[in-house]
Amino acid sequence: MPPLTSTLHQTFDRLAQARHHRPAVRLREIGTITSISESIATVSGLPNAKADELVMFKGQVPGIVFNLDADQLGIVLLGDSISLEVGQRVERTGRVIDVPVGEGLLGRVVNAVGRPLDDRGAIKGEQRRPVERPAPPFIHRAPVKVPLQTGLKVIDALIPVGRGQRELIVGDRQTGKTAIAVDTILNQRGKNMICIYCAIGQRASAVANVIATLQTGDAMAYSLVVMSTGEDPPGLQYLTPYAATTLAEYFMDQGHDVLVVYDDLTRHAWAYRELALLLRRPPGREAYPGDIFYIHSRLLERSTRLRPDYGGGSLTALPIVETQAQNLAAYIPTNLISITDGQIYLSPKQFQQGMLPAVDVGKSVSRVGGKTQLPAYRDVAGDLRLSYSQYKEVEVFARFGTQLDASTRHTLERGRRVQEILKQRQSDPISASEQVAVLLAITEGVLDDVPLDQVQAVTDAIQAAVRQNLKAVCDRIESGVKLSDDDRNALRKVASETVSQSTQ
Repeated sequence: MPPLTSTLHQTFDRLAQARHHRPAVRLREIGTITSISESIATVSGLPNAKADELVMFKGQVPGIVFNLDADQLGIVLLGDSISLEVGQRVERTGRVIDVPVGEGLLGRVVNAVGRPLDDRGAIKGEQRRPVERPAPPFIHRAPVKVPLQTGLKVIDALIPVGRGQRELIVGDRQTGKTAIAVDTILNQRGKNMICIYCAIGQRASAVANVIATLQTGDAMAYSLVVMSTGEDPPGLQYLTPYAATTLAEYFMDQGHDVLVVYDDLTRHAWAYRELALLLRRPPGREAYPGDIFYIHSRLLERSTRLRPDYGGGSLTALPIVETQAQNLAAYIPTNLISITDGQIYLSPKQFQQGMLPAVDVGKSVSRVGGKTQLPAYRDVAGDLRLSYSQYKEVEVFARFGTQLDASTRHTLERGRRVQEILKQRQSDPISASEQVAVLLAITEGVLDDVPLDQVQAVTDAIQAAVRQNLKAVCDRIESGVKLSDDDRNALRKVASETVSQSTQ
């Protein structure tokens, strides 16, 4: 008979082995649908659910916990609610809504939860990050000094944008807001910039046109599209800009410069207002809930330039907002103007007159200013904004046939040519060196004797001549070197010779 101690040791070993091999028990917290609508569900029986937690309905329909009431939860649906009924079960996931991030998303089209929409297979994300993240603290941020070239003369010369800035694009419907943003993306080719186009509640055909433009311009290699259409649930539309920002932050944390276009935040505000009213949150001005300012401020505050010891990347935001009848004092536009670092205002009147892009220089501003401009711009375009403003004032009197002195007539003629050179074809961004050459030609008076209807053709010829004959000067301008007297003389000489050849 074995000793008692040996028998006890064997028993304990068997119990330990049985405990080790026993299958783990996964506790699930399950609730019940008490009411259901097209985009909202109320649920009871999930006492430990947390705000913004992801829950799953029957058929793997996701939802987000929005309202935490005493006896029920308000859930925003992110999928089709046709298969859902009162009494069905709802299960907690224990995690907040997140999206896959990584290099594998470049060139892809996805929705707010990271599902592919381009029929190119599954998304290969390196990790998952929550859609809602706090903005970088102030101590991590660096001054905005590096320029973001849009390729548009009127913006780069008069309303400069820097990497890490938030510049609002505002204007009525069909005035070219999206065109400016897309041209900016096209101009980032070869500039070590990753671009994200975020479409919120847009028509699918409009987004398809943007994607086609990016593909034609070879921009999808460094871009990705995050989209929700007007047919998607409002919860998905609400999440879309936050998901796009999370994707951008991944690249920023890797040290990249990132540009995000939000097209547009008017529809984002509409989607959130719809959700808030369905969840019976108290309405305020124009039926928007009281936290409508906060949903945009916490989104745009995530845009910044990081200090080198925190990665050195940047996130530049170009939010778009639509106005009604040029009313800049409406609720959402004024909110966004106060959040952002300046605005590019597009005038319907200038659009109708064919002055494209229809940027109203008088109502547009960049609060970062010339700190983000290449030095060559400051050399040739310092007084351009003032002279253009003077021209707009003189133009009003000239319409009445007022007798004008020689100086005023000169201001008027110079201003007309400035206005003409600021016109630009869509999807045709211009390099900084070519812009500087044209701006120098107009400020030095080289174009004063060119007939107005020939200014565009002459400026195109100047750009081609500079590109072909002054490559060394162009390289110095692009590298951020201040214009020397020799460089100015070389540019003036090429412009003068081009004007002489073109007007013969």
